[in-house]
Amino acid sequence: MDRIKLLSVAGLLVMLMACGGKQEKQVAPVRVKTEVVGEATDMSTRTYVGEVEAASSTSVSFTGSGAVLRVYVEEGQLVSKGQVIAEMDATQARNALANCEAQMRQANDALARMKQLHDQNALPEIKWVETQSQVAQAKAQLDMARKAVADCRIYAPVSGVIGKKMLDGGETALPSQVVATILDISTVKVKVSIPETEIGNLTESTPSTISVDAAQATVSGGRIEKGVQADAFTHTYDIRIHVENGDRKLFPGMVASVSLTPSPSPKGEGSDYLVPVTCVQKRADGTLFVWSIDKDSTAHRKTVSIGQTMGNRIIVDRGIAKGERIVTEGYQKLSEGRKVVY
Repeated sequence: MDRIKLLSVAGLLVMLMACGGKQEKQVAPVRVKTEVVGEATDMSTRTYVGEVEAASSTSVSFTGSGAVLRVYVEEGQLVSKGQVIAEMDATQARNALANCEAQMRQANDALARMKQLHDQNALPEIKWVETQSQVAQAKAQLDMARKAVADCRIYAPVSGVIGKKMLDGGETALPSQVVATILDISTVKVKVSIPETEIGNLTESTPSTISVDAAQATVSGGRIEKGVQADAFTHTYDIRIHVENGDRKLFPGMVASVSLTPSPSPKGEGSDYLVPVTCVQKRADGTLFVWSIDKDSTAHRKTVSIGQTMGNRIIVDRGIAKGERIVTEGYQKLSEGRKVVY
């Protein structure tokens, strides 16, 4: 009888040990890193490198050819509209003008004498018409000669700053050869190259801040012009930001640091959320998901749809909610319903 009791106790102990062994084999939680979802509009401002450009550039040149006597401006010099830029040797033009003036006097004298005969009906009508034509021709040649003399000087058509000086005194100018360029810098444009994945988030009124170390200036940008043709190699689009430059501190060619705060482009209903790109995984059927952590610290797949990427983050426009906790690192060991610690 005592032997039977001992065997029963031994069997009970074996069963208890077996149950205890099963409890020890419970799956341990996976350690992960997480992030609480926030709205995409809370994202940080992005910074780019830009270059200052003139709002417009005007080239000035002589209409004729000849030796340049003097160029009165230097590169970087401020000029006003109507200011003399350069002067050409006008000797030949003045001689031509003197000849035309003599022809004009001769034609006027002939007209006066012919008029007396015409008034007395002693002059054929065809001769009177011929004399009037000669006067008109002489006047046209005189006007051209006067313009040729005037064209020996170039005047600034606009106010601005001299960009490039192409010719100097003693050189020979050809017709339409650029002598200098005048840049309008009362307003300037800052050119920035934007990646194709980010250009869609910019609008004409996207806020911008521009810092130019060379001018020790920080200004707010204005209207944005968006280019429509991408660079074939870098896959970037050029934008140009208008900037007021009344004090003319900003000059073309200066390097600028440009901070932009783009607004996301919604793809669907509801709010957009910005998450790390690595959070978004793909199933075998091609659908996208993120690992979401419930209040009981279990992981679950949440199907999502995405929008634009912004650097190392991406917009999720459907499938998650603000304040939800998602896995950013350690998702490789996760399975549906797995416990996690973070």
